[in-house]
Amino acid sequence: MSDVVSLLSQIEDTGRDTRGPGYQRPGFSDTERDLREWFLAEAARRGLDTEIDANGITWAWATPQGANAVVTGSHLDSVPGGGEFDGPLGVASALAAFDVLKDSGALEQSTRPFGLAVFPEEEGSRFGVACLGSRLLTGAIDADRALGLKDAAGDTFADVARGYGLDPDRIGRDQSRLAGIGSFIELHVEQGIGLAGTDQAVAIGSSIIGHGRWHFAFSGQGNHAGTTPMSHRADPVVAASRVIGDIPTLAAATDATAVATVGRTLIHPGGTNVIASSMSFWLDIRHPDDAVVKQVLEAISHRAQDHGSDSGVEVTISQESYSPTTHFTADLNSRLTSVLPDAPLLPSGAGHDAGILAPHVPSAMLYVRNPTGVSHAPEEACEVDDQRAGVDALVKVLARELGIENALADDRTGGPTTGGAQ
Repeated sequence: MSDVVSLLSQIEDTGRDTRGPGYQRPGFSDTERDLREWFLAEAARRGLDTEIDANGITWAWATPQGANAVVTGSHLDSVPGGGEFDGPLGVASALAAFDVLKDSGALEQSTRPFGLAVFPEEEGSRFGVACLGSRLLTGAIDADRALGLKDAAGDTFADVARGYGLDPDRIGRDQSRLAGIGSFIELHVEQGIGLAGTDQAVAIGSSIIGHGRWHFAFSGQGNHAGTTPMSHRADPVVAASRVIGDIPTLAAATDATAVATVGRTLIHPGGTNVIASSMSFWLDIRHPDDAVVKQVLEAISHRAQDHGSDSGVEVTISQESYSPTTHFTADLNSRLTSVLPDAPLLPSGAGHDAGILAPHVPSAMLYVRNPTGVSHAPEEACEVDDQRAGVDALVKVLARELGIENALADDRTGGPTTGGAQ
């Protein structure tokens, strides 16, 4: 079977941005559907049993799903203009790791079910809620609220889900599936500089810091750009822009390690010679202490109300998602450390499906070195040798969880095995 490098090469042109570098792979889009079909085809080539559950999560099982299953996987969607590895590296590595375990013959000795998972809309780039598939699975988002989410075109998630082959009446928490997962391990390209410049290709995730997204809406009075005196304007763009300009100072004044970002704005109606009637921006705040996140939000919200009042503009603020700081399962991380003793423990400022699953099932993460330290951008990178090192680490971890590490070691050293080629 193909290794991780060749697997990634199969999808390197899927969703490539035609307007410039990077990728456009929105959740629940035709592009994500193409990527899902690629995964299903690769799983079928390996004889895996596949299914798409009620929440749009794609599963591939080496054995029938049962209690205490070991699962690995990630996502295939991207942020607008994203990099090549964010998500797909974990999915391709899961397939490559399965190949190693299967070809060794050691997998036949496991008594635990083993499966691969691909989660949809992890980035939240279409409906504004990150990790939507895993949130639905765990009940971290109410199904009715999720179904009412709208994308930029005004299409609801309910309608898009139907077009994706899902039944909106069945979407929501799936306790029976959660109860069957004994451990979940997600491999992901590192989205920071923790490993860059070090001699370690792989790290173990320790935690995901608290993070949330809020929608700030500024409503003013649309009018003619040439006939309306400056003193008679209620311009939402002016008010919102003043807030955006204050955000770095407000975040730093609250806590030097807090980060707050506006990466998306929307102006209506958007005419060059029109005073806008409304402007929105989406605010992302992250910090290990959930209380600090709240303090940063309060400081920015107060400033927004002040600027709105000064400009004669109405301001409404709504929370779209929030995930408190999550610490990965201690016992599972201890087992990862036992087979990867040199791997450092790294906290992450990036959210992941494993972080959503962690309060419900034992979960862990492996990060693979990114030499640029850049992510959510075309400059995201992962060297070929590191991609393969990530698969090797994942194989060791999965073998430990499946209870077949001795059989795998025997196969790799040419010693006796049962059920595998010598």
